[in-house]
Amino acid sequence: MSEQTCTGCKCGLPQAQLDKLMAAIDSNRTTQGALIPVLHEAQEIFGYLPESVQKVISDELNIPMAEIYGVITFYTQFSLVPKGEYKVGVCLGTACYVKGAGDILDRVKSKLGIDVGQCSADGKFSIDATRCIGACGLAPVMTVNDDVYGRLVLAEVDGILAKYMAK
Repeated sequence: MSEQTCTGCKCGLPQAQLDKLMAAIDSNRTTQGALIPVLHEAQEIFGYLPESVQKVISDELNIPMAEIYGVITFYTQFSLVPKGEYKVGVCLGTACYVKGAGDILDRVKSKLGIDVGQCSADGKFSIDATRCIGACGLAPVMTVNDDVYGRLVLAEVDGILAKYMAK
C-alpha cells in the first residue's frame, strides 16, 4: 500500500509528513524569525529541504522563495539534497588534511561508490567533506552521524564502514 499524498494544495508531499510540517509552521507562525526553526523542523521531517517543502513554507509564512533558498544555502546544516541514514563526514580542515584526510576521503568514496554530496541508491549512506570540527588533536577525523573516529589510518576505513553496512 503506497503512502497517501496531499491533493489539496498539489504539493505532492506525503500527507503524514505534510501534517507534521504544518504543525511545525503553526507552532512557529507568530514567532519573530520563524523561518530558521521551521526549516530545522522541516529537515527533521523530510531529511532535506526539497523545493516542494520550501514552497509550502513560503506560502504559509508569506516569505519569498528566494529568501528561503538564500537561508538554506547560507547555513551548512541545511541540505537541498537527500542525506543517507548514515552521514559520513571527512574533515578536510588543515590539521586533518595534512595528516592524510584526502586519502581517507578517497577511500570512503571508493568503498561507498558515491561522491561527496551524494547519497547511495539505497539511501543508507551520504558523504560530506567537512571543515574543521574542532578535533584537530585527533587528526585525521571521520564522523558517521554522531560517532567520531580520530587518528585514522587508511586501513581502518573499510572496517568502520563495514560496521554500518551490516546494520
